[in-house]
Amino acid sequence: MNNDFSQFNLHPELVQAVAERGYETPTPIQSQMIPIMLTGQDVIGQAQTGTGKTAAFALPLLQNLDPDCSGVQALIVTPTRELANQVSSAIYEYGKFHNVSVLPVYGGSPYGRQINRLKEGVQVVVGTPGRLLDLIRRKALKLHGVRVVILDEADEMLSMGFIEDIETILEQTPETRQTALFSATMSKKVRRLADRYLTNPHSVTIKQEQLTVASVDQRYYVVNGRDKTAAITRLFEVEDLTSVLIFAKTRVGSYDLATELVERGYSAEALNGDLRQETRERILRRFRNHQVKILVATDVAARGLDIDDISHVINYDIPYDVESYVHRIGRTGRAGKDGVAISLITYKERGWLKRIENFTKQRMTQAKLPTEKEILSHREDLLVEKVNMWLKRGRCTQEQKIVSGLVEAGHDPAMIAAVALKIARSEEKHRPIEALGEVRAHNSRNGKNGSHQSRPQSRGRNGQRANRRSKTSHEEGMVRLTLGAGKANNIHPSDVVASIAGNAHIPGGSIGKIFIKDRYTFVDVPEKYVPQVLNKTGTYRIRKSYQVTVQRA
Repeated sequence: MNNDFSQFNLHPELVQAVAERGYETPTPIQSQMIPIMLTGQDVIGQAQTGTGKTAAFALPLLQNLDPDCSGVQALIVTPTRELANQVSSAIYEYGKFHNVSVLPVYGGSPYGRQINRLKEGVQVVVGTPGRLLDLIRRKALKLHGVRVVILDEADEMLSMGFIEDIETILEQTPETRQTALFSATMSKKVRRLADRYLTNPHSVTIKQEQLTVASVDQRYYVVNGRDKTAAITRLFEVEDLTSVLIFAKTRVGSYDLATELVERGYSAEALNGDLRQETRERILRRFRNHQVKILVATDVAARGLDIDDISHVINYDIPYDVESYVHRIGRTGRAGKDGVAISLITYKERGWLKRIENFTKQRMTQAKLPTEKEILSHREDLLVEKVNMWLKRGRCTQEQKIVSGLVEAGHDPAMIAAVALKIARSEEKHRPIEALGEVRAHNSRNGKNGSHQSRPQSRGRNGQRANRRSKTSHEEGMVRLTLGAGKANNIHPSDVVASIAGNAHIPGGSIGKIFIKDRYTFVDVPEKYVPQVLNKTGTYRIRKSYQVTVQRA
């Protein structure tokens, strides 16, 4: 077996596995990362999803495994369950001719099976920080024999409040280990983590020009906030849709939008942190199999998705940072296919486009939404095209008998055809063409879909977003509460979620934005849970060490 991956002197079984997955030429990060990792040196890789970073660390990891050792030799830490599954599946495929044992571990799945697998012997463990730490504390996961640790999407893990868990996990591994850290961005937190736990790391950075996908058609439409759903349904009428990934800002927003699309006759599902793992996997399976055409997701819930044939990515809510924009649109235009990235923006968000364009080094095209007349004409064209197709096929014997019977009963053939077309178009009644309001400079904050409208807030001198000082939530259906502890108490977002969700018995995934100040913390909670949360005040504790108060902001 010979391809460009043979240049790395990998085991023939690994080269064969790569070839069978259809990969012939290494990506830039693979070309730079694999030779370094094969030497055992610590390394930092700055790259986005879709650049081939999984193979960049999986292949040298598998190359350096000791086949005679059945204990845990490699540990891969990921921010989400989905990414843990994706990475473990990839490693299994790459190592299938190498008889490699790999185990994904994450919350939401039974402990028993994972513990039994670990007792039997596993060479590679891929998991989320919380479950890895639980298994370590249960003495089921022993890391004294680990040779390599991979921190995948480190920036995301730190933003989710996993820093203490990651540090505790790393301290359980030998100091002689090889450590590889991958991150889309290199924030101060990521840099501090690397400085503390990596030894003389070699850095590999994929330039921003390489991160954006040239085959992606990037468009934007300026609309009123209340008209975004109407705008999407108009686009659905004229776009050639295979599978669509829509990004909403909040969990509540993802549910609302998916529900609205279903009510309009579209096959849509929401993907967010509220879902049980089995539900999440079922939804993704339906999406991959095209049983569901539209997936409405939050950024965190979409982490780790590895689906090559997404035709459209739609930013229903534009992201707060430009790196997230690149990360989102990188999910279309993959595997050599063309893709479309659409952003819906309000009048006040126009300036945000310049920041994106400066970052991506690519221009976004402003486009006009199709008019009602254009949509009706398009529907008729599709109907005529379908009729012509069946006329050419000529396979309608049974239907011809029905028509003959109606003609014999005295009906006009042209009228019979017209009635048949009318029946065929009856499903269009479930897709009304909604009116769009005129876009005005000060009209973008109104409308029932307010949870999808707020623009990126300006930043003050300290880098804090202006809305962080507000005592009211900017998200529809959410209420801002104050928790009586902050940075001075060394609390993290995970502490806030654990305390409120655990004591008030509400879903942790329903909790919204968390803004930690010096002496207090703002936390957004769905309005329906507020009485339940406030009734439990007096029982909230942080890490079981000290009591805190929770009240309305």
